[in-house]
Amino acid sequence: MDMHQERHGARHHLPSGSAGRGPYAVDIDPKMAGWDRSSLRVLELEPGGVHTLVTGECEWIVLPLTGGCTVHTAGDTFELLGRESVFSGVSDFAYVPRDDRAQIASGAGGRFALAGAKCERRLPARYGPAPEVPVELRGTGNCSRQVNNFAAADTFDCDRLIAVEVLTPGGNWSSYPPHKHDEHVPGEECELEEIYYFEVEGGGLGYHRVSPSREGGTDVLAEVGSGDAVLIPDGWHGPSIAPPGRTLYYLNVMAGPGEERAWLIRDHPDHGWIRDTWRDEPVDARLPLYTAQHTPSKHTAQQRTAQEHLARHRTAHPQTARPDTAHPSPGPEVTG
Repeated sequence: MDMHQERHGARHHLPSGSAGRGPYAVDIDPKMAGWDRSSLRVLELEPGGVHTLVTGECEWIVLPLTGGCTVHTAGDTFELLGRESVFSGVSDFAYVPRDDRAQIASGAGGRFALAGAKCERRLPARYGPAPEVPVELRGTGNCSRQVNNFAAADTFDCDRLIAVEVLTPGGNWSSYPPHKHDEHVPGEECELEEIYYFEVEGGGLGYHRVSPSREGGTDVLAEVGSGDAVLIPDGWHGPSIAPPGRTLYYLNVMAGPGEERAWLIRDHPDHGWIRDTWRDEPVDARLPLYTAQHTPSKHTAQQRTAQEHLARHRTAHPQTARPDTAHPSPGPEVTG
């Protein structure tokens, strides 16, 4: 690879099919990415397919992209109803702790994202019901987008892992203004390694930009389509641009070394002014594309048991406990 390719992000943009390994259509681990914590795998199962996940030093979330599955851990079984596609609805999910072994089985087949992070604490396995996923609208006008905060820092308890889904209507910009989280500045910015995984409704191409925040830093201007990923170890990232007539989806997976599991970002000084214009524009009328359906879940009792298990864990290990917040508080400090 020549220096021109390196400088323009060839090793940070992973086109569809270029990062697959074994049973995974995408297999990004810390060694492959050249960092310490964040991982993403996309598992494709044929009807009746079964896969074993050995979690090792990482915590994982199993998130259906298409279809549903059953997740068996050492002590729990979770049925994930899933969804037709990432463009059709919010999905339920399962959290699988480090030092465990999980079997993922799908009668009808499907595609499943495994979002992971190297961690220290071993939390209990849990089920995340779709109706409890906070769906947030960010920005206004042609900066409007939808965020499914299924494992945001203040919505679902993990040790290190942070993960959300973003849907951007055709022609809109998201991850804007460009922002970064590549250094530790108490109360202002935290250090997080981030993976973007893209899908485009109906095919086609979107665009994603990462510009350097330091000398020799990450520099990416990429056409992105379904199955592509972009690695962001550092740099100002955004915008992500949806093609006209096509919704752009991306899954964000993040983790960092900080003591606090938080998502603190800093806007690019040349572009942060755009936030001041949002109060004068309405949110794109196409949003929300869908909402979490707040209907009784057959997993309610199972989720209650998992919550009680987590409460017992915190009582037994108060030094590792971190408070939960049921819902995020949308504000100008978050981008996505």
